[in-house]
Amino acid sequence: MSSTSSGRPADERNEDHRDDPGTGREGLSRTDRDRDRAQDRDRAQDRDRDHEGRARNARPRDGLGRPLPYGAEGVPRQPEGVVRTPDETVAEAQALLDAGRPFHAHEVFEDAWKSGPGSERILWRGLAQLAVGLTHAARGNATGGARLLRRGAGAVREWVAETGVRRPHGMDTAGLVAWARDLAELVESRGAARPVDAAEHAPRLRGEGAAPGSA
Repeated sequence: MSSTSSGRPADERNEDHRDDPGTGREGLSRTDRDRDRAQDRDRAQDRDRDHEGRARNARPRDGLGRPLPYGAEGVPRQPEGVVRTPDETVAEAQALLDAGRPFHAHEVFEDAWKSGPGSERILWRGLAQLAVGLTHAARGNATGGARLLRRGAGAVREWVAETGVRRPHGMDTAGLVAWARDLAELVESRGAARPVDAAEHAPRLRGEGAAPGSA
């Protein structure tokens, strides 16, 4: 049970303020308050579902995936649960990375991780972690960014070692691992005060000079 700084449980603290005019529920019985809270939860759940009825936080987000207040103009989220071919996944993720939207690229990789063959899940999961690492680095979370970049690189290396496939779907795994290592070191040296630019430091999934969609 959580507690306040005075050591009293948070639910006791809330009871102290049950008649506070600022709560909007002054004078209500416990039953009425519980009913209102349940209705609030139901409304939030109804609001935060996608077009197929799946629970999903509907708050708008900025280009780096940070939540914005309800009603703010955010960057459209990637549709969830889309089944793409590997080439489509790589091309869409690269376009998002180039646009400075690694959080959204991570969602594309996550779809591939969840819908693709089991033999490739470690690969796509590692790529998703690389995208999230870049997201954190661009947000100024140097520690989390470096950690996820190295974790993603480790997953990609693990997959290559197990399968012997070095260019899955045309991707330059050696180049991606080197990119992640170098960026992790840069992020740590700069610290939280100097976040990296996501577009400037975006990786080339198929290597330098690769044409979009090339295999």
